[in-house]
Amino acid sequence: MTRSFLAVTPHATPTRELLADAARRRGMAVEELSAQGGAASLRGRDGGHYYGGPAFAAYVVDDLAVSLLEPTDGWLTELPRTFTGRTVTAATLAEARALTGPAFVKPPTDKSFPAAVYPDGRALPDEVVLPPGTTVQIADVVTWTAEFRLFVLDGEVRTGSQYATYGRLDARPLAGHRYEAGALDFAAWLLAAQGESLPSGVVLDIGLIGERWAVVEANMAWFSTCYAADPAAALDVVLRSAGPAGRVSERDRPFRRRTRSG
Repeated sequence: MTRSFLAVTPHATPTRELLADAARRRGMAVEELSAQGGAASLRGRDGGHYYGGPAFAAYVVDDLAVSLLEPTDGWLTELPRTFTGRTVTAATLAEARALTGPAFVKPPTDKSFPAAVYPDGRALPDEVVLPPGTTVQIADVVTWTAEFRLFVLDGEVRTGSQYATYGRLDARPLAGHRYEAGALDFAAWLLAAQGESLPSGVVLDIGLIGERWAVVEANMAWFSTCYAADPAAALDVVLRSAGPAGRVSERDRPFRRRTRSG
């Protein structure tokens, strides 16, 4: 029987170490990829999974024969305001640069420039060399009372963590949190209505705008910080989100990230 393995980038992070430890405890091998050779030494080996950033992934997933699942770029902008609690629209970078007032601007998925509140479009980073037609998301400026990260597998929350209060890092386990019931109820409502529009393994960020629950965004589990979530439960979601290409279900095929080989 082929032994599954988790391939991790050479850049150590707390989440990388937590997931690697969880993988070893369940009998998986953990392979640290090379900054120079990438995944060449693992080419042809079955049972691979990946955790790390998208830039590094572009050079290794073909050798690993892994498919990366991620939300579509338009997922957040297509959600009803009932779930977002604010206006979120898709635009080009050129249109964002024409903004005359404050707005929250971010790339849909990649971290090509900092997601932040910009006083106007001219404040978007000059050093970022991106085509004017690059898609961005523009959202109303709101104050998040608290924000939570939920690791979702097959439409169910497997584990979660608070990660911020009023925009400041504040990691605490979801289990036993005073907002646990509210967070899980909101997530269940959202996933019942919109779950099919997300990969089967995904990270969902939600939070409170005042006392109203809303979606912050959805992210790829294979490049998400655990914060204070249970690493073993989070690993289940990571493995689904970045596993063997031949095992991707028909349901998840629309969510595969494009690679060098297409």
